[in-house]
Amino acid sequence: MKPEVGIGIIGCGVMGKAHSYGYAVAPRVRELPCAPRLRMISGRTRAAVERAAGVYGVERAVTDWREVIDSPDIDIVDVCTPPGSHPEIVEAAAQAGKAIVCEKPLAADYAGARRAADAVESAGALAAVGFNYRRLPALALMKKLVDEGRVGTVRLARASWLSDEFLDPEIMFDWRFERSQGASTAADLGAHLIDLACWMVGEVTAVAAQSEIFTRVRRDPVTGAGRQVDVEDACSALLRFEDGALGVFETAKVCPGRPCDFTLELNGPLGTLRFEYPRLNELWYGSADAPPELYGMLRIRAEHPAHPETAGWWPIGQGIGYGASFVNQAADLLEQWPEGPWAPDLMTGLKVQAVCEAIELASAERRWVEVSEVVAHAAV
Repeated sequence: MKPEVGIGIIGCGVMGKAHSYGYAVAPRVRELPCAPRLRMISGRTRAAVERAAGVYGVERAVTDWREVIDSPDIDIVDVCTPPGSHPEIVEAAAQAGKAIVCEKPLAADYAGARRAADAVESAGALAAVGFNYRRLPALALMKKLVDEGRVGTVRLARASWLSDEFLDPEIMFDWRFERSQGASTAADLGAHLIDLACWMVGEVTAVAAQSEIFTRVRRDPVTGAGRQVDVEDACSALLRFEDGALGVFETAKVCPGRPCDFTLELNGPLGTLRFEYPRLNELWYGSADAPPELYGMLRIRAEHPAHPETAGWWPIGQGIGYGASFVNQAADLLEQWPEGPWAPDLMTGLKVQAVCEAIELASAERRWVEVSEVVAHAAV
């Protein structure tokens, strides 16, 4: 019998569903040293959380997240609530001696992210931030090829994330339109892009940016009164990396026909790599040394057993989807239970948050901002 690991999910929405799925399926895909058990899930309303518990296969539903942290049956607290609530929950979980998985972004702002990361460091807690796209085979392969020098030292990085989530001006006001709870669009969508770029290219040192709110007032679902929106609908930025690489970055939630489309492209003197999320099992590669008859971008089917994050999945050609990123995330973390280390850790999430906040500041003040400014200001 393998030792059981009690999982407590805080938040019963889409992310709660995704993380629960990851833990449930991980043992079917990977030979793990332990057996994850979905013991508790919390949500704001009794009916919603009980329904979620039944669907997700969780043993017990509660409406107070503190019950999850206080339970002796819980070993890992998995935080799937809006970003503004992350620091308080992470801090409480760390103080209670729990291991922690926290959804991205780490918080709604850098100060909150600093609070969460400091709490984990002070407690010596095992913790990870949920940058699940690292676990897609095509993106993991992209990282591997960069590390192997297949494109040389990366010179240019460009990333975009386009959705139509905020397109309809009649969408009612909720936490997504309040920056203190939902974070900026640059942080909400952009955290994934910044993490992937930093993971593959290196740390971002400076940014310039612009952003806009196109629908500035939305109706309150209860009162019908107008409420001011302070989360931008679209943001674009220029980035400078520590080794001299340049980056172009765009996030937007008002693009018709774009449900969840993100791209990442890297260019170096020896080649180009490109990933497009709508074709998430493919990686495109162009070599500067290719013979003339093979000039251009070649498609790699990132499903071969030789590729990272494919272990235990389907035969070549059957595809690996969005849910697999959460399964691989859970499996990668549980393989290291209980000693760790876990990656990406909360310090990684904190560095990403600093870049996101620098983008927000650069847009507000219409100037280049050094990422170190954000870090230094928080230390004062």
